[in-house]
Amino acid sequence: MTNKMKYLYTLTFGLFLFSASIKAQEVRSISKSEVLSKVLEENTSIKISEQEFLKARAEYRQTNSVFLPSVNASHSGIATTNPLMAFGTKLNQGILTPEDFNPDLLNNPNEVTGFATRFEVQQPLINLDGFYQRKAAKNKMDAVELQSLRTRDYLTFEVEKAYMQLQLAYKAVEVLEKTEEAVLENKKIAENSFKQGYLQRADVLSVDVRVSEVQNQLQSAKSNVQNASDYLKFLMNEKEEATLMPSDELTVANISDASEVTISEERLDIKAMQLTTEAYESLYKANKMAFLPRLNAFGSYELYDEKIFQGSASGYLVGAQLNWNLFDGYKNVGKTQQSKAQYDQSMLEYEQYVSQSNLDLNKAKRMVSDAENKLKLTSLALEQSKESLRIRTNRFKEGLEKTTDLLLAESQYAQKQLQYYQTIFEYNYAFQYLQFLTKE
Repeated sequence: MTNKMKYLYTLTFGLFLFSASIKAQEVRSISKSEVLSKVLEENTSIKISEQEFLKARAEYRQTNSVFLPSVNASHSGIATTNPLMAFGTKLNQGILTPEDFNPDLLNNPNEVTGFATRFEVQQPLINLDGFYQRKAAKNKMDAVELQSLRTRDYLTFEVEKAYMQLQLAYKAVEVLEKTEEAVLENKKIAENSFKQGYLQRADVLSVDVRVSEVQNQLQSAKSNVQNASDYLKFLMNEKEEATLMPSDELTVANISDASEVTISEERLDIKAMQLTTEAYESLYKANKMAFLPRLNAFGSYELYDEKIFQGSASGYLVGAQLNWNLFDGYKNVGKTQQSKAQYDQSMLEYEQYVSQSNLDLNKAKRMVSDAENKLKLTSLALEQSKESLRIRTNRFKEGLEKTTDLLLAESQYAQKQLQYYQTIFEYNYAFQYLQFLTKE
Protein backbone atom coordinates (compact mmCIF):
# COMPACT_ATOMS: atom_id res chain seq x y z
CA MET A 1 0.00 0.00 0.00
CA THR A 2 1.46 3.37 -1.08
CA ASN A 3 1.74 6.36 1.24
CA LYS A 4 -0.99 8.12 -0.73
CA MET A 5 -3.38 5.20 -0.29
CA LYS A 6 -2.55 5.04 3.42
CA TYR A 7 -3.33 8.73 3.68
CA LEU A 8 -6.68 8.35 1.88
CA TYR A 9 -7.58 5.36 4.07
CA THR A 10 -6.72 7.25 7.24
CA LEU A 11 -8.65 10.33 6.08
CA THR A 12 -11.75 8.27 5.19
CA PHE A 13 -11.69 6.41 8.49
CA GLY A 14 -11.26 9.68 10.36
CA LEU A 15 -14.23 11.25 8.59
CA PHE A 16 -16.33 8.19 9.39
CA LEU A 17 -15.50 8.41 13.09
CA PHE A 18 -16.19 12.14 13.06
CA SER A 19 -19.62 11.73 11.43
CA ALA A 20 -20.51 8.90 13.83
CA SER A 21 -19.51 11.08 16.76
CA ILE A 22 -21.66 13.96 15.49
CA LYS A 23 -24.62 11.64 15.02
CA ALA A 24 -24.20 10.16 18.50
CA GLN A 25 -24.04 13.65 19.98
CA GLU A 26 -27.00 15.11 18.11
CA VAL A 27 -28.31 18.16 19.95
CA ARG A 28 -31.78 19.71 19.63
CA SER A 29 -32.54 23.22 20.80
CA ILE A 30 -35.81 23.64 22.69
CA SER A 31 -37.56 26.50 24.46
CA LYS A 32 -39.19 26.36 27.86
CA SER A 33 -42.61 27.12 26.41
CA GLU A 34 -42.24 24.21 23.98
CA VAL A 35 -41.29 21.87 26.82
CA LEU A 36 -44.26 23.03 28.91
CA SER A 37 -46.69 22.57 26.03
CA LYS A 38 -45.51 19.02 25.35
CA VAL A 39 -45.54 18.08 29.03
CA LEU A 40 -49.13 19.25 29.47
CA GLU A 41 -50.14 17.26 26.39
CA GLU A 42 -48.10 14.07 26.71
CA ASN A 43 -46.98 13.62 30.33
CA THR A 44 -47.94 10.22 31.72
CA SER A 45 -48.75 11.53 35.21
CA ILE A 46 -51.33 13.90 33.73
CA LYS A 47 -52.87 11.08 31.71
CA ILE A 48 -53.03 8.92 34.84
CA SER A 49 -54.74 11.72 36.78
CA GLU A 50 -57.26 12.12 33.95
CA GLN A 51 -58.07 8.41 34.16
CA GLU A 52 -58.48 8.76 37.92
CA PHE A 53 -61.07 11.46 37.29
CA LEU A 54 -62.90 9.34 34.71
CA LYS A 55 -62.97 6.47 37.21
CA ALA A 56 -64.38 8.74 39.95
CA ARG A 57 -66.97 10.14 37.54
CA ALA A 58 -68.05 6.61 36.64
CA GLU A 59 -68.45 5.80 40.34
CA TYR A 60 -70.59 8.90 40.76
CA ARG A 61 -72.77 7.96 37.80
CA GLN A 62 -73.43 4.60 39.39
CA THR A 63 -75.28 6.44 42.17
CA ASN A 64 -77.97 7.44 39.65
CA SER A 65 -79.55 4.19 40.77
CA VAL A 66 -80.83 6.13 43.82
CA PHE A 67 -83.32 7.89 41.51
CA LEU A 68 -83.57 5.80 38.36
CA PRO A 69 -85.40 2.48 38.04
CA SER A 70 -83.86 -0.86 37.25
CA VAL A 71 -85.54 -2.81 34.43
CA ASN A 72 -85.07 -6.52 33.74
CA ALA A 73 -86.46 -8.89 31.13
CA SER A 74 -86.42 -12.67 31.16
CA HIS A 75 -87.85 -15.61 29.26
CA SER A 76 -88.17 -19.03 30.86
CA GLY A 77 -89.59 -22.41 29.91
CA ILE A 78 -90.64 -25.36 32.07
CA ALA A 79 -92.01 -28.89 31.72
CA THR A 80 -93.59 -30.30 34.87
CA THR A 81 -95.84 -32.95 36.35
CA ASN A 82 -95.85 -31.28 39.74
CA PRO A 83 -99.53 -30.92 40.66
CA LEU A 84 -99.29 -27.38 41.94
CA MET A 85 -96.98 -26.17 39.17
CA ALA A 86 -99.01 -27.88 36.45
CA PHE A 87 -102.26 -26.31 37.63
CA GLY A 88 -100.67 -22.88 38.06
CA THR A 89 -99.04 -23.02 34.62
CA LYS A 90 -102.36 -23.75 32.94
CA LEU A 91 -104.01 -21.08 35.03
CA ASN A 92 -101.43 -18.50 33.92
CA GLN A 93 -101.90 -19.54 30.30
CA GLY A 94 -105.70 -19.21 30.63
CA ILE A 95 -106.39 -22.70 29.29
CA LEU A 96 -108.09 -24.35 32.28
CA THR A 97 -111.22 -26.36 31.53
CA PRO A 98 -113.75 -28.03 33.86
CA GLU A 99 -112.02 -31.38 33.26
CA ASP A 100 -108.86 -29.98 34.84
CA PHE A 101 -110.70 -29.90 38.20
CA ASN A 102 -111.01 -33.66 38.16
CA PRO A 103 -109.32 -34.82 41.40
CA ASP A 104 -107.46 -37.55 39.52
CA LEU A 105 -105.97 -35.01 37.08
CA LEU A 106 -105.30 -32.59 39.88
CA ASN A 107 -103.37 -35.18 41.84
CA ASN A 108 -101.70 -36.87 38.85
CA PRO A 109 -101.49 -34.35 36.01
CA ASN A 110 -100.05 -35.04 32.62
CA GLU A 111 -96.86 -33.23 31.68
CA VAL A 112 -97.50 -29.53 31.18
CA THR A 113 -95.18 -27.17 29.32
CA GLY A 114 -95.11 -23.47 29.79
CA PHE A 115 -93.13 -20.46 28.62
CA ALA A 116 -93.12 -17.06 30.35
CA THR A 117 -91.77 -13.67 29.30
CA ARG A 118 -91.34 -11.37 32.26
CA PHE A 119 -90.56 -7.64 32.51
CA GLU A 120 -89.65 -6.32 35.97
CA VAL A 121 -89.25 -2.74 37.16
CA GLN A 122 -87.93 -1.64 40.56
CA GLN A 123 -88.13 2.06 41.43
CA PRO A 124 -86.43 3.50 44.53
CA LEU A 125 -88.65 6.03 46.31
CA ILE A 126 -87.02 6.92 49.63
CA ASN A 127 -83.47 5.74 50.37
CA LEU A 128 -81.88 8.38 52.61
CA ASP A 129 -78.58 6.51 52.91
CA GLY A 130 -78.37 6.35 49.11
CA PHE A 131 -78.79 10.13 48.87
CA TYR A 132 -75.77 10.69 51.13
CA GLN A 133 -73.74 8.05 49.33
CA ARG A 134 -74.43 9.92 46.10
CA LYS A 135 -73.29 13.18 47.69
CA ALA A 136 -70.10 11.49 48.90
CA ALA A 137 -69.39 10.19 45.39
CA LYS A 138 -69.93 13.70 43.98
CA ASN A 139 -67.49 15.20 46.50
CA LYS A 140 -64.95 12.51 45.66
CA MET A 141 -65.30 13.17 41.92
CA ASP A 142 -64.82 16.92 42.41
CA ALA A 143 -61.82 16.30 44.66
CA VAL A 144 -60.17 14.04 42.08
CA GLU A 145 -60.78 16.65 39.38
CA LEU A 146 -59.09 19.34 41.48
CA GLN A 147 -56.18 17.01 42.20
CA SER A 148 -55.84 16.40 38.47
CA LEU A 149 -55.63 20.14 37.87
CA ARG A 150 -53.13 20.46 40.72
CA THR A 151 -51.04 17.78 39.04
CA ARG A 152 -50.80 20.07 36.01
CA ASP A 153 -49.71 22.92 38.30
CA TYR A 154 -47.05 20.72 39.86
CA LEU A 155 -45.72 19.61 36.49
CA THR A 156 -45.58 23.24 35.36
CA PHE A 157 -43.40 23.93 38.39
CA GLU A 158 -41.37 20.78 37.70
CA VAL A 159 -40.76 21.92 34.12
CA GLU A 160 -39.48 25.27 35.41
CA LYS A 161 -37.06 23.46 37.74
CA ALA A 162 -35.95 20.83 35.22
CA TYR A 163 -35.41 23.39 32.47
CA MET A 164 -33.30 25.54 34.82
CA GLN A 165 -31.30 22.44 35.76
CA LEU A 166 -30.57 21.91 32.08
CA GLN A 167 -29.56 25.57 31.72
CA LEU A 168 -27.34 25.27 34.78
CA ALA A 169 -25.72 22.09 33.45
CA TYR A 170 -24.86 23.79 30.16
CA LYS A 171 -23.49 26.81 32.04
CA ALA A 172 -21.23 24.48 34.04
CA VAL A 173 -19.95 22.93 30.79
CA GLU A 174 -19.37 26.40 29.34
CA VAL A 175 -17.43 27.56 32.41
CA LEU A 176 -15.32 24.41 32.56
CA GLU A 177 -14.55 24.47 28.83
CA LYS A 178 -13.23 28.01 29.19
CA THR A 179 -11.35 26.94 32.28
CA GLU A 180 -9.87 24.04 30.34
CA GLU A 181 -8.67 26.45 27.62
CA ALA A 182 -7.09 28.63 30.29
CA VAL A 183 -5.29 25.82 32.10
CA LEU A 184 -4.03 24.38 28.81
CA GLU A 185 -2.64 27.80 27.93
CA ASN A 186 -1.06 28.03 31.37
CA LYS A 187 0.41 24.57 30.79
CA LYS A 188 2.12 25.78 27.59
CA ILE A 189 3.51 28.80 29.42
CA ALA A 190 4.73 26.61 32.30
CA GLU A 191 6.43 24.16 29.91
CA ASN A 192 8.16 27.02 28.09
CA SER A 193 9.27 28.52 31.38
CA PHE A 194 10.56 25.13 32.50
CA LYS A 195 12.60 24.77 29.31
CA GLN A 196 14.06 28.19 29.92
CA GLY A 197 14.90 27.30 33.51
CA TYR A 198 12.43 29.66 35.17
CA LEU A 199 10.27 26.92 36.70
CA GLN A 200 10.93 23.62 38.40
CA ARG A 201 9.54 20.28 37.30
CA ALA A 202 7.21 20.22 40.32
CA ASP A 203 5.50 23.41 39.08
CA VAL A 204 4.82 21.80 35.69
CA LEU A 205 3.42 18.71 37.39
CA SER A 206 1.10 20.92 39.47
CA VAL A 207 -0.26 22.42 36.27
CA ASP A 208 -0.73 18.92 34.80
CA VAL A 209 -2.69 17.88 37.89
CA ARG A 210 -4.92 20.94 37.54
CA VAL A 211 -5.54 20.13 33.86
CA SER A 212 -6.65 16.61 34.83
CA GLU A 213 -8.94 17.98 37.54
CA VAL A 214 -10.65 20.38 35.14
CA GLN A 215 -11.05 17.73 32.46
CA ASN A 216 -12.64 15.35 34.99
CA GLN A 217 -14.98 18.10 36.14
CA LEU A 218 -15.86 18.85 32.53
CA GLN A 219 -16.70 15.22 31.85
CA SER A 220 -18.92 15.13 34.93
CA ALA A 221 -20.63 18.34 33.80
CA LYS A 222 -21.36 16.83 30.40
CA SER A 223 -22.91 13.81 32.11
CA ASN A 224 -25.10 16.21 34.11
CA VAL A 225 -26.25 17.75 30.83
CA GLN A 226 -27.30 14.33 29.58
CA ASN A 227 -29.07 13.54 32.86
CA ALA A 228 -31.00 16.83 32.81
CA SER A 229 -31.87 16.32 29.16
CA ASP A 230 -33.12 12.78 29.82
CA TYR A 231 -35.32 14.00 32.67
CA LEU A 232 -36.93 16.65 30.47
CA LYS A 233 -37.60 14.03 27.81
CA PHE A 234 -39.12 11.82 30.51
CA LEU A 235 -41.47 14.65 31.51
CA MET A 236 -42.42 15.16 27.86
CA ASN A 237 -42.78 11.38 27.35
CA GLU A 238 -40.33 11.49 24.43
CA LYS A 239 -38.19 8.56 23.28
CA GLU A 240 -35.74 10.27 20.90
CA GLU A 241 -31.98 10.00 21.45
CA ALA A 242 -31.09 13.66 20.82
CA THR A 243 -29.68 15.70 23.70
CA LEU A 244 -31.79 18.75 24.48
CA MET A 245 -30.27 22.22 24.62
CA PRO A 246 -32.14 25.19 26.15
CA SER A 247 -32.75 28.06 23.78
CA ASP A 248 -33.60 30.38 26.70
CA GLU A 249 -30.82 31.88 28.79
CA LEU A 250 -30.44 31.35 32.52
CA THR A 251 -31.14 34.84 33.87
CA VAL A 252 -32.19 36.27 37.21
CA ALA A 253 -35.99 36.30 37.54
CA ASN A 254 -37.77 39.57 38.23
CA ILE A 255 -39.25 38.83 41.64
CA SER A 256 -41.92 40.94 43.30
CA ASP A 257 -42.32 41.35 47.04
CA ALA A 258 -42.91 37.91 48.52
CA SER A 259 -43.38 38.90 52.14
CA GLU A 260 -47.14 39.46 51.96
CA VAL A 261 -48.23 36.34 50.06
CA THR A 262 -50.35 33.79 51.93
CA ILE A 263 -51.75 30.30 51.48
CA SER A 264 -55.29 30.36 50.13
CA GLU A 265 -57.86 27.74 51.09
CA GLU A 266 -58.98 27.93 47.44
CA ARG A 267 -55.71 26.34 46.32
CA LEU A 268 -56.65 23.30 44.29
CA ASP A 269 -55.07 20.62 46.47
CA ILE A 270 -56.35 22.20 49.70
CA LYS A 271 -59.84 22.49 48.21
CA ALA A 272 -59.58 18.83 47.18
CA MET A 273 -58.68 17.86 50.75
CA GLN A 274 -61.71 19.78 51.98
CA LEU A 275 -64.00 17.99 49.52
CA THR A 276 -62.52 14.66 50.60
CA THR A 277 -63.40 15.49 54.20
CA GLU A 278 -66.93 16.36 53.13
CA ALA A 279 -67.15 13.03 51.31
CA TYR A 280 -66.24 11.16 54.51
CA GLU A 281 -68.84 13.21 56.37
CA SER A 282 -71.51 12.19 53.84
CA LEU A 283 -70.51 8.54 54.16
CA TYR A 284 -70.84 8.83 57.94
CA LYS A 285 -74.33 10.27 57.56
CA ALA A 286 -75.22 7.57 55.01
CA ASN A 287 -74.29 4.85 57.50
CA LYS A 288 -76.45 6.51 60.16
CA MET A 289 -79.36 6.69 57.72
CA ALA A 290 -79.03 2.95 57.13
CA PHE A 291 -80.97 2.52 60.40
CA LEU A 292 -84.04 4.13 58.78
CA PRO A 293 -86.53 2.26 56.57
CA ARG A 294 -86.34 2.26 52.77
CA LEU A 295 -89.36 2.61 50.51
CA ASN A 296 -89.27 1.09 47.02
CA ALA A 297 -91.88 0.44 44.35
CA PHE A 298 -91.89 -2.58 42.10
CA GLY A 299 -93.88 -3.93 39.20
CA SER A 300 -93.87 -6.71 36.65
CA TYR A 301 -95.67 -7.68 33.45
CA GLU A 302 -95.81 -11.32 32.33
CA LEU A 303 -96.70 -13.08 29.08
CA TYR A 304 -97.57 -16.81 29.20
CA ASP A 305 -97.99 -19.51 26.56
CA GLU A 306 -97.39 -23.19 26.01
CA LYS A 307 -95.24 -22.31 22.99
CA ILE A 308 -91.88 -20.56 23.04
CA PHE A 309 -91.82 -16.80 22.46
CA GLN A 310 -95.61 -16.56 22.42
CA GLY A 311 -97.93 -14.64 24.71
CA SER A 312 -101.54 -15.68 24.52
CA ALA A 313 -102.10 -14.77 28.19
CA SER A 314 -100.72 -11.90 30.25
CA GLY A 315 -100.85 -10.32 33.66
CA TYR A 316 -99.22 -7.62 35.74
CA LEU A 317 -98.21 -6.98 39.33
CA VAL A 318 -97.51 -3.61 41.02
CA GLY A 319 -96.71 -2.82 44.61
CA ALA A 320 -94.53 -1.02 47.13
CA GLN A 321 -92.30 -2.31 49.88
CA LEU A 322 -91.21 -0.65 53.12
CA ASN A 323 -88.05 -2.39 54.26
CA TRP A 324 -86.58 -1.76 57.70
CA ASN A 325 -83.47 -3.59 58.83
CA LEU A 326 -83.87 -3.51 62.60
CA PHE A 327 -80.74 -5.43 63.55
CA ASP A 328 -78.06 -7.15 61.48
CA GLY A 329 -75.71 -8.46 64.10
CA TYR A 330 -74.04 -5.10 64.90
CA LYS A 331 -72.87 -4.69 61.27
CA ASN A 332 -74.46 -1.26 60.71
CA VAL A 333 -73.31 -0.05 64.12
CA GLY A 334 -69.73 -1.05 63.34
CA LYS A 335 -69.83 0.57 59.89
CA THR A 336 -71.14 3.79 61.43
CA GLN A 337 -68.35 3.84 64.00
CA GLN A 338 -65.78 3.15 61.29
CA SER A 339 -67.05 5.96 59.03
CA LYS A 340 -67.10 8.35 62.01
CA ALA A 341 -63.43 7.56 62.71
CA GLN A 342 -62.57 8.06 59.02
CA TYR A 343 -64.35 11.40 59.03
CA ASP A 344 -62.52 12.58 62.17
CA GLN A 345 -59.20 11.39 60.72
CA SER A 346 -59.89 13.25 57.48
CA MET A 347 -60.54 16.50 59.38
CA LEU A 348 -57.26 16.11 61.25
CA GLU A 349 -55.39 15.37 58.01
CA TYR A 350 -56.91 18.48 56.42
CA GLU A 351 -55.80 20.67 59.33
CA GLN A 352 -52.34 19.10 59.22
CA TYR A 353 -52.09 19.64 55.46
CA VAL A 354 -52.97 23.31 55.74
CA SER A 355 -50.50 23.72 58.59
CA GLN A 356 -47.78 21.98 56.57
CA SER A 357 -48.55 24.23 53.60
CA ASN A 358 -48.10 27.33 55.76
CA LEU A 359 -44.85 25.89 57.08
CA ASP A 360 -43.65 25.34 53.51
CA LEU A 361 -44.69 28.89 52.61
CA ASN A 362 -42.64 30.43 55.41
CA LYS A 363 -39.70 28.26 54.41
CA ALA A 364 -40.07 29.37 50.77
CA LYS A 365 -40.12 33.03 51.81
CA ARG A 366 -36.86 32.56 53.68
CA MET A 367 -35.42 30.70 50.69
CA VAL A 368 -36.18 33.69 48.45
CA SER A 369 -34.65 36.13 50.94
CA ASP A 370 -31.54 33.99 51.51
CA ALA A 371 -31.06 33.42 47.78
CA GLU A 372 -31.36 37.14 47.10
CA ASN A 373 -28.64 37.94 49.64
CA LYS A 374 -26.48 35.09 48.39
CA LEU A 375 -26.86 36.32 44.81
CA LYS A 376 -25.47 39.73 45.75
CA LEU A 377 -22.50 38.17 47.54
CA THR A 378 -21.65 35.67 44.80
CA SER A 379 -21.89 38.39 42.15
CA LEU A 380 -19.40 40.52 44.06
CA ALA A 381 -17.11 37.53 44.74
CA LEU A 382 -17.18 36.64 41.03
CA GLU A 383 -15.98 40.10 40.02
CA GLN A 384 -13.23 40.02 42.61
CA SER A 385 -11.97 36.57 41.61
CA LYS A 386 -12.06 37.53 37.93
CA GLU A 387 -9.90 40.59 38.55
CA SER A 388 -7.52 38.61 40.77
CA LEU A 389 -7.07 35.97 38.05
CA ARG A 390 -6.42 38.63 35.42
CA ILE A 391 -3.66 40.22 37.52
CA ARG A 392 -2.02 36.91 38.47
CA THR A 393 -2.15 35.62 34.87
CA ASN A 394 -0.34 38.73 33.57
CA ARG A 395 2.25 38.47 36.34
CA PHE A 396 2.73 34.75 35.64
CA LYS A 397 3.41 35.44 31.96
CA GLU A 398 6.13 37.86 33.05
CA GLY A 399 7.58 35.36 35.50
CA LEU A 400 6.53 37.40 38.53
CA GLU A 401 3.91 35.02 39.98
CA LYS A 402 4.16 31.59 41.56
CA THR A 403 2.53 28.71 39.76
CA THR A 404 0.61 27.68 42.89
CA ASP A 405 -0.86 31.18 43.27
CA LEU A 406 -1.97 31.25 39.65
CA LEU A 407 -3.57 27.82 39.93
CA LEU A 408 -5.35 28.88 43.09
CA ALA A 409 -6.68 32.05 41.44
CA GLU A 410 -7.82 30.14 38.37
CA SER A 411 -9.53 27.50 40.51
CA GLN A 412 -11.28 30.13 42.61
CA TYR A 413 -12.55 31.98 39.54
CA ALA A 414 -14.03 28.80 38.07
CA GLN A 415 -15.57 27.96 41.43
CA LYS A 416 -17.08 31.44 41.78
CA GLN A 417 -18.58 31.25 38.30
CA LEU A 418 -20.23 27.92 39.11
CA GLN A 419 -21.45 29.28 42.46
CA TYR A 420 -22.90 32.33 40.75
CA TYR A 421 -24.96 30.31 38.27
CA GLN A 422 -25.95 27.88 41.02
CA THR A 423 -27.20 30.84 43.07
CA ILE A 424 -29.24 32.12 40.11
CA PHE A 425 -30.82 28.67 39.93
CA GLU A 426 -31.58 28.68 43.67
CA TYR A 427 -33.00 32.22 43.48
CA ASN A 428 -35.30 31.42 40.55
CA TYR A 429 -36.26 28.05 42.00
CA ALA A 430 -37.26 29.62 45.33
CA PHE A 431 -39.47 32.10 43.50
CA GLN A 432 -41.12 29.40 41.37
CA TYR A 433 -41.70 27.28 44.47
CA LEU A 434 -43.30 30.26 46.20
CA GLN A 435 -45.59 30.79 43.22
CA PHE A 436 -46.53 27.10 43.23
CA LEU A 437 -47.46 27.23 46.92
CA THR A 438 -49.63 30.33 46.57
CA LYS A 439 -51.33 29.57 43.27
CA GLU A 440 -55.12 29.27 43.57
